[in-house]
Amino acid sequence: MAAPPDSAAIEAVYRGEAGRVLATLIRLLGDFELAEEGAQDAFAAALERWPRDGISQNPRAWLVNVGRNRAIDRLRRRISLRGKLRLLAAEPPDAPQPAQSWGNDEDIPDDRLRLIFTCCHPALAMESRVALTLRVVCGLEIAQIARAFLIGETALAQRLVRAKAKIRDAGIPYEVPERAILGERLAGVLAVIYLVFTEGYAPTFGDEPVKPQLCEEAIHLARLLDALLPDEADVEGLLALMLLHAARLDGRAGADGELLLLEEQDRSRWNRARIEEGRRLVATALRRPAIPGPYAVQAAIAALHAEAADFAATDWRQIAGLYQVLLRLQPSPVVELNAAAALSMVEGPARALHLVDALAARGALAGYWPLAAARADLLRRLGRLEESRIAYGEAIALARFAPERRLLERRLGALGSISPSRSAPETASG
Repeated sequence: MAAPPDSAAIEAVYRGEAGRVLATLIRLLGDFELAEEGAQDAFAAALERWPRDGISQNPRAWLVNVGRNRAIDRLRRRISLRGKLRLLAAEPPDAPQPAQSWGNDEDIPDDRLRLIFTCCHPALAMESRVALTLRVVCGLEIAQIARAFLIGETALAQRLVRAKAKIRDAGIPYEVPERAILGERLAGVLAVIYLVFTEGYAPTFGDEPVKPQLCEEAIHLARLLDALLPDEADVEGLLALMLLHAARLDGRAGADGELLLLEEQDRSRWNRARIEEGRRLVATALRRPAIPGPYAVQAAIAALHAEAADFAATDWRQIAGLYQVLLRLQPSPVVELNAAAALSMVEGPARALHLVDALAARGALAGYWPLAAARADLLRRLGRLEESRIAYGEAIALARFAPERRLLERRLGALGSISPSRSAPETASG
């Protein structure tokens, strides 16, 4: 007789199936809160029964059945929605859904894809999209998400309740959009995923230099999209970009936990397997017939950083050229700033400073500390040290994230002993 499963085996099922079970229950029940309660009931039942009876041969179907039945019981106790109960009771949990009109009669094999598109519907505010995605797709606890948003748990819970109510009341469909509008909707989904990643890679608050868990959650979502929507160049580009950045996570902070600029990082700590995977993906995305998207171009830039043996070997000329491509695809003041920083490594700091000053004069990046930091670095390299000190002071006053402030303070403190040099532009750090 086989030994009963231990808690670790059941926990492994939970990690592997929780997202799929919740997504399927949301589809079957049409209600986020009811589905979450049903999923919790199902896993509680599994913890009670599986150590005695063994893990089901099809644990996902078992959990969905139990979760749906518990949800129906909850509905019976709460309200008298007999029509809805008959509908729920009549539909088997694994019943196939009508295929989308994709042109080739393709169906969607995983309910989580529908859930991602629902959570990231453009009718919801961006902060609600990110919070809802983290909660119901990534499975993060409210306390974890509240810390990420730097708000109280009660406020975060209310935000989630409002988002779910809007989905219900507005009749937002639980589906992947038709091909005709997929591009528009997919762009919003990818933007949310990248925002989650960026908050982990370059946090905007707190005292931790990086938040790897958020990076991993974003990469997980991108892998899911890449598996369920193959041959989408934008998905490949985003996944490549995040893998290439995540490969450098272990090098972004020193032994003392302080942020390090790109030129200061120990490249032996970079994850070579992720770099190679990212390079393969960006190469595939760039070979697609369509014009490369912004994520693929940014990934190509990240690949050039990652494949350089050391900082001195970085192909800045090609990076500067790619930034000009990115400016045409996705013009923005932030891209302009990064393009100027890259150009400074090719044509020198004087030309770049002229571009940065013109950008500052437009006021588009008022209050953005990397602009002041970039000016400070360019002024330092030109030997205008007093002006550089003033600019560093401005950047420190604007930076909200403690590790970034300490990095800037370290750069400011070093001005007395560092001579002008061909060092990394501040906006190209990490």
